[in-house]
Amino acid sequence: MVSIDPTEYEIAELGPKIKDVEDVDELEEMLELEASGEDRQPVKTLIEGRIDTLSEDDEAVDPGEADLAELTVADIANMVRGIEDVDVLEDLLDRERDGKERKSAISQIESRIDNLTEDEDAEETEVEYVPPEEKYPDLDHPTSEKRWVEGTVDGEYRDMWVYCETQQGELIDVSKEMLGKARELMDGYNDEYGEDEQVVAVLIGDGIADLAEEAIAYGADRVVYHEDERLARFRHKPYTEIFCHMCRDAEFEWRDYHEPRYNVFPATNNGRDLSALVQAELDSGLASDCSDLYIDTANISNPAKTGTPGESKEFGRVLHMPRPDFSGFEYSTILCIDKPHRDFHPQGASVIPGAFDLPEPDAEREGEIVEHGMDLPDEWFHVEVIEYDQLEGGVDLTDNEVVVALGRGIGDEPTRGMELGLELVDTFEEADLGLSRGVITASYEFDGHVDDYVAEERQIGESGQVVEPDLYIAAGISGAVQHKVGMDESDTIISINTNPDADIREFSDYFIEGDLFEVLPRMIEALEEGELAGAVAEVSDD
Repeated sequence: MVSIDPTEYEIAELGPKIKDVEDVDELEEMLELEASGEDRQPVKTLIEGRIDTLSEDDEAVDPGEADLAELTVADIANMVRGIEDVDVLEDLLDRERDGKERKSAISQIESRIDNLTEDEDAEETEVEYVPPEEKYPDLDHPTSEKRWVEGTVDGEYRDMWVYCETQQGELIDVSKEMLGKARELMDGYNDEYGEDEQVVAVLIGDGIADLAEEAIAYGADRVVYHEDERLARFRHKPYTEIFCHMCRDAEFEWRDYHEPRYNVFPATNNGRDLSALVQAELDSGLASDCSDLYIDTANISNPAKTGTPGESKEFGRVLHMPRPDFSGFEYSTILCIDKPHRDFHPQGASVIPGAFDLPEPDAEREGEIVEHGMDLPDEWFHVEVIEYDQLEGGVDLTDNEVVVALGRGIGDEPTRGMELGLELVDTFEEADLGLSRGVITASYEFDGHVDDYVAEERQIGESGQVVEPDLYIAAGISGAVQHKVGMDESDTIISINTNPDADIREFSDYFIEGDLFEVLPRMIEALEEGELAGAVAEVSDD
């Protein structure tokens, strides 16, 4: 019997657990379970990769005696990584060419030879620069024609620009959060470097001029706004063109620099779209869905960035942008570093709503308000929205004192699990129901009376809401990084899970090892009798 049933986990939750499995036979059983269950190819690839790793450890292949015909390209790639002798690699190359002559295998061996040869011959000489139009004379791509890609090197960059999204004529909370964080960052930046760079808030829409003073109260030094009744709804083309024109082409008296140093956007549906479009148009990079931002130096040795092999270079004033990585296993910090003949500015990030504290507005703060002028061609508005429905209200979990969150642990009886979660919510005065991404994306069948609660707007985590309630109750949630970033700042966390090694245990105040279908009814009963603390202490092993 396997200790981990892969069909009970999302791939992001499964990865860290598989790393601890050392038994190939158990992994083979897991592979069979997945194949006969959900049959998800990424999960099977993950398990197969672990099997390959263990098999390699057990059976090291002697390159000189290896029968290349019996090895896959992946086997060859893994083998050549550990070879330091160019002669051995040359022998492998000759045998592969005389045998199956697989292009991918040959490429792997040649690449390893090149790496070793470069290491031996490396000298501190500058990397030769060849303009793209000369290096790729037949390149049919606009990159070779963009004046901004290589037109400005060592350009002048200043200020942190913050796109402030609005809804229903008001600044949304994440806009205020970003302004507060930008104020904190630039105050520290100016102290550190002896500069006087500013926070510039950008407002685009209809009837948004009145929000400029509010943006200043939340931390902006200057507000640049563009108002047009045609911009009442978010539109990709005009919003992108306006923002980029503000950054780069507008003739403002105060903007005596080429482009902003930093651009920050909200990681909302519209903010994600706009951030990618703007940063691409400005020929720079973007770190999306960030959970933190800070400015620091960075020591880089990549010759593509330093211009000289073997040399390490310190880059200053770099915006460090931590985010959960795509596997969900841990955090990655993204850097947007210039390189010779190529500047990557503005350094850009989109920020998860709720990642930063909502600051207190200062009505006494003073700042400059600038109206942006630009003709908007009619062809930018060739699609007209003639009718739409507007929701009367969404689900905002951020203002609740208590959040009850359900995960894939409800899978045995999804409707009953939802009923218990809602019943627990009803025992509190200020509470609501949240869900993990696993519930949202799973194909559970719910009865009609609870089906309406299974909505993305209740999702908590990296791609959902970020909550910090007084009490967070997580039932049947394993605690993947994507979920953690949405709730780990809660004052008190109570988690319920049948797995004593679930990741969520590490950041819970109380961990209850048990089946949520048994634990939740006892919690509900205890709450109704006013004895929750005693009930939790009784069933918790912490």
